[in-house]
Amino acid sequence: MNIKSMTLPELQEALKAMGQPAFRAKQVYTWLHKGVRSYDEMTNLSKELRAKLQEAYPFYTPQVIRKQESAKDGTIKYLWRLSDGNCVETVLMRYHYGNTVCISTEVGCRMGCAFCASTIGGLVRRLEPHEMVDEVLFTQIDSGLPVSRVVLMGIGEPLDNFDNVMRFLELIGSKDGMNLGMRHISLSTCGLVPKIDELAEKKLQISLAISLHGPNDAIRDRVMPVNKAYPIDVLLAACRRYYEATSRRIHFEYAMIDGVNDREQDAKELLRRLKGLPAHFNLIPLNHVEESPLKPSSRTAVARFQKILEDGGITATVRRTLGSDIDASCGQLRRKYTKNQG
Repeated sequence: MNIKSMTLPELQEALKAMGQPAFRAKQVYTWLHKGVRSYDEMTNLSKELRAKLQEAYPFYTPQVIRKQESAKDGTIKYLWRLSDGNCVETVLMRYHYGNTVCISTEVGCRMGCAFCASTIGGLVRRLEPHEMVDEVLFTQIDSGLPVSRVVLMGIGEPLDNFDNVMRFLELIGSKDGMNLGMRHISLSTCGLVPKIDELAEKKLQISLAISLHGPNDAIRDRVMPVNKAYPIDVLLAACRRYYEATSRRIHFEYAMIDGVNDREQDAKELLRRLKGLPAHFNLIPLNHVEESPLKPSSRTAVARFQKILEDGGITATVRRTLGSDIDASCGQLRRKYTKNQG
């Protein structure tokens, strides 16, 4: 296991095996979560120990391949090169309440959603826990901006990388690391029902966001292949179980697609299906992807859809379009870079 993916107790055992006292592990752990790029920066360790650690547990930090900053709203998008040469995207978004980092959890994605650039080319590999921590940590270091919230909504399906994501949450929440509270973390899934149930059992206080994007099976089947495995009624039943287990309101992500899912009857059908489930809808103006024929809904259609939901008792907001001038939607920067390299 990479030393940066170890929890503090695991690191204590590793250093104990090297004949080191327990307090050394905390020193190393703290350095790693401050963003050092080599053991040489760990100045309170002996040169001998640093050399031993380098030999036993070499580590790599991500390299910035592309960095784009929006002239409109200050959003910053990073394309990071990982140790094996693969690349992932991270986006830093500025809000009045603080800075949010949107991280990737996989290189590519196998979910196949029709409107998403991340899934073009399929899944390459899953990210390790420390690689996800590094996205947050080095975005904060490079930008010089403190991060107060993290969303797992970038490239990849977080629940398809379940074990690594759970360890990431443990690491990012460690008081000896970045110490980020679970209520400041959101996780978005396209609807892997067994994993939603497994997540519910952990009773974490993270915010769960469901990428819904359709009011029924016919529409979801068209844009989200996962719906064929877990139809909408099965998914919504899992959402109700999640709420019962955690008392955490469900957030639904809903990309507004012209002529596909943005009609009045679609909004009314959602109201019927979600009756009794505490929910919040985040209506997302669709980002155009070159390889997709889908188009964004008009502002009028989005406003009408929002009003129907709110009149029916469901809170609905329209997501601000951030970074539209820097390819800020998931997967676009990586896709263009990969094509140019090819």
